[in-house]
Amino acid sequence: MSTHSTSSGLSRLAKPRILQISADTIAVVGGFALYQWLRVVLLGEVRTFSVSEHMVVTAVVTTYWYIWFWLGGLYRDMYVRSPFEEFFRVVRQTFVGSAVFFLLIYMSSNEAYQENPRAVFALYWILITVLVGSGRLIARAIQRWLRESSWVRIPAVVVGSPERIRDLLAELRRMPALGYHVVGVIPIGTSTEISNTEEWFGSVPVLGPVEELSAILQRHEPKDVLISVEHSNHAELLALVARCAERSRRVKIVPDMYEIVSGQVRVYQLYGAPLIDVYPELMQPWEAVAKRTLDILVSLAILVIGSPVWLLTALVVKVSSTGPIFFRQERVGRDGSVFVMAKFRSMYTHMEHDRSWVRDGDPRVTPVGKFLRKSHLDEIPQLWNVLRGDMSLVGPRPEQPLYVEKFTAMLPYYGRRHSVRPGVTGWWQVMARSNPESKEEIESRLRYDFFYIENMSFKLDLEILVRTVFVMFQGHGRA
Repeated sequence: MSTHSTSSGLSRLAKPRILQISADTIAVVGGFALYQWLRVVLLGEVRTFSVSEHMVVTAVVTTYWYIWFWLGGLYRDMYVRSPFEEFFRVVRQTFVGSAVFFLLIYMSSNEAYQENPRAVFALYWILITVLVGSGRLIARAIQRWLRESSWVRIPAVVVGSPERIRDLLAELRRMPALGYHVVGVIPIGTSTEISNTEEWFGSVPVLGPVEELSAILQRHEPKDVLISVEHSNHAELLALVARCAERSRRVKIVPDMYEIVSGQVRVYQLYGAPLIDVYPELMQPWEAVAKRTLDILVSLAILVIGSPVWLLTALVVKVSSTGPIFFRQERVGRDGSVFVMAKFRSMYTHMEHDRSWVRDGDPRVTPVGKFLRKSHLDEIPQLWNVLRGDMSLVGPRPEQPLYVEKFTAMLPYYGRRHSVRPGVTGWWQVMARSNPESKEEIESRLRYDFFYIENMSFKLDLEILVRTVFVMFQGHGRA
């Protein structure tokens, strides 16, 4: 077997998440066995479970902790937080998880447990915390050793000005624990600046000009893209981040870029590393589950409970003007996917070919449509898109492909909006802003969208939904 194939196989087995799960399995299984033994020794209990019963209970407990740790975000890459941050997160997650676990089994437990619930809880929580915390520190040390020894190598491409690329390559050589294998560089600058590539970058090859970034990423398939551009060039950095996101590549930038991307992306300082991670997971796993659950429950409730109203609305739309009940149009969703969005028709059919945004007093809007748009009731059919997963209740407003293409040409980082599902309502919508027409107005709306993406949380979604209710009752829609 070749050294390359051995290293590749070990890299797959030594992924941070695999090491975390392995450490957690040993800690949870071992901790549960030790906990059972200590209950006999310290509390004098007589354990009468068979071996098979112990195995079943252990499997259930282990599965419970897998789910609980995942919901708490403990299976993210260990390199996006320091060892101290990870340990304190373990302490918090094991405390709440142990409390929930013991409350669930309290009523069905024996008298020995019910006489000493706090002692039993404290015993188990301390055991699981120490073992899981220690196991994760060991997993982190193993991962670090594998990277320093070049057993685990992360293919990466470095993009930036020649001077900054040279400095970053030197920094990466001084920090082998990062595990990067730079497959090539993409310099930003004139050809005269890099006429002697070996002098600038040593043996690292130049992959091509930055204009061909997307094609280069597709051809070489690096896992990470390391960006180091001039501190003041905001637009260039955002454009690079957007193009990397289109290829689903992880992006890391040098620390002094923080103020440039703050508000556009969620960032995490890498512990002991000269880079900042532009992290793709915008919400904690439990929040993502809660958000999707809320989408489904609220959409179903509104569609079912309000069905008599929606049927009456459909009838009024049909008889008030010639044309179909629903207006359907293609919109761009998450990751650039295109879907068909539906609304109650609010415009005269013969004027719907005009795709410009609706303004106050627009002659294309029917009398019934004015009321529907003012009250936002025309958007109720979008809840079907929410149930299908095309949209969420809360998110950036979905745009037509024509406008997405136009706005992306004006602002290359516009595509950042598509990193999340579009929403029926959102931060920009509840702020009652006008439809953007100029570049400045588009940038203004992007700031609201990026604010939402940067601060995504279940709590913020609830706030926006409450604000939306007030907006609907105040009739702040556009007629």
